Amino acid sequence: MTGKVQENKYREIQCSAACNRVRGRFPYHWDLNIYRGCAHRCQYCFALYSHQYMESDDFYREIFVKMNIAERLERQLKSRNWDHQVINLGGVTDNYQPAEEQYRIMPELLKLLIRFENPAIISTKSDLILRDYDLIDQLSRVAYVNIAATVTTMDEDIRSVLEPGGVSSSRRFDVLSEFRKTNASTGVHMMPVIPYITSVRENLEAVFSETKQRDIHYLITSNLNLKGPTRAVFFNFVREEFPQYEHPLTRLFSYGKEYKEYKSELFQMISEVRTKYNVKADFGSIIKEKNAQFEAEQLSFF
Repeated sequence: MTGKVQENKYREIQCSAACNRVRGRFPYHWDLNIYRGCAHRCQYCFALYSHQYMESDDFYREIFVKMNIAERLERQLKSRNWDHQVINLGGVTDNYQPAEEQYRIMPELLKLLIRFENPAIISTKSDLILRDYDLIDQLSRVAYVNIAATVTTMDEDIRSVLEPGGVSSSRRFDVLSEFRKTNASTGVHMMPVIPYITSVRENLEAVFSETKQRDIHYLITSNLNLKGPTRAVFFNFVREEFPQYEHPLTRLFSYGKEYKEYKSELFQMISEVRTKYNVKADFGSIIKEKNAQFEAEQLSFF
């Protein structure tokens, strides 16, 4: 994005619960987000709607920090009703965004997960996660852990305007390579695939090829979601950075016949590229397999 980037504003709040139940076709049903709002400023962020509950209209720069989230997580993990299921850390906002460098809340949460041997998924676009490498390594030896990085493009010129607050895509792959040395599973989330901008075969090939070369466990994709305030933000971005695609994207996201044809063609192209590089898509099966291993190890002690 052009223009001067304003300084982030942090507002400290209290939360009633650390983990919130999520519904849908996910391999988990608990989500944990330390922060409301995200300074990575991704121009396609589906979570922009969430700030309407926070009496703020600046999702990218007014960041709410849940100061008591570690205390609340401990309470949940101690509860007799806790189901000991996988917690997805960062389903709405990135827990390793710049605010974390100042507040250092993730280490507290990781220590609790280690103590209670609770499985977790951690998704990020930051290399700050490497600060907590030893804790995540320790957790991966007592419970299932998945470390995922969102990678939408290997073109740094596109990446730098699309996700200006995140680290480069190559650096994200470096992060995954480091965690490949632990007992954690690793994954690439090519989410979303953006029509005309990142959906071209050359880009798909580049991301899948790098995933294969780095020996990452899986790669999953999803389509661009333009519900709620995301649509206006995204199209403002397109008019500024990719004006040649404004009219084609406007037609496409009228969600008519053209959109259905696009989805079908994209699915076919992704399938072909996935087959070419032999990269897995199902990380739900990885979760089940890893959890089964931990359960078998625990039984072996009795």
